[in-house]
Amino acid sequence: MERATIEAIRVHAARDYPREACGLVVVVRGRERYVPCRNSASGTEHFILPAEDYAAAEDLGEVVAVVHSHPDYPAAPSEADLVSCEASGLSWHILSWPADDLRTIQPSGYQAPLVGRTFAHGVLDCYTLVRDWYQRERGIVLKDFPRHDEWWNQGEDLYLQHYAEAGFERISQDQPERPGDVILMQLRAKVANHAAVYLGDGLMLHHLHGRLSSRDVYGGYWQEITRCVLRYQG
Repeated sequence: MERATIEAIRVHAARDYPREACGLVVVVRGRERYVPCRNSASGTEHFILPAEDYAAAEDLGEVVAVVHSHPDYPAAPSEADLVSCEASGLSWHILSWPADDLRTIQPSGYQAPLVGRTFAHGVLDCYTLVRDWYQRERGIVLKDFPRHDEWWNQGEDLYLQHYAEAGFERISQDQPERPGDVILMQLRAKVANHAAVYLGDGLMLHHLHGRLSSRDVYGGYWQEITRCVLRYQG
């Protein structure tokens, strides 16, 4: 990147500190330009770059890179950064601030493991895990759905609103039978807000907020908070 671009990124990181700053590098009429964007994430653990900000940058020129800061944290990419970089198909520049360490990553074919991945809502969460399992184990690409932070506390019932659109139908209240059945659970929320894939032999694959994804025995507490079981029909 050009020096002026890097300096603009530093200014933005300092202005938004201690929250993550995010923006885009755009080529406008043959010249590089940094376009600062809003971070619409509700917390401080990650960033969400609004679609309208991305579209506005595209109106200026060609988007060539995504930029964000790591406040009080090394510039080494998180697992969510690696996954998001792959999805974007663009270079990602990460600035540790105020340490002022800049690192760049490129798409390289990275895939987060099904077990042991870190949690980042909207990037690596329980529905992402369901989608990844279906793609890797069944070769089925499930539709993704936009989801805001804390949607389960804001009157949105995303799982029950969209499961049919994703190709599933409800088969029972709390009895998964076949590998691939999806278990919807209501975990300290007003709506079903947690999903797991049934693996067979009494095991499920799921990803809780703040924990690594894991295989666990289905039953007991998990069965108590189950609201329905879905099966993919295509």
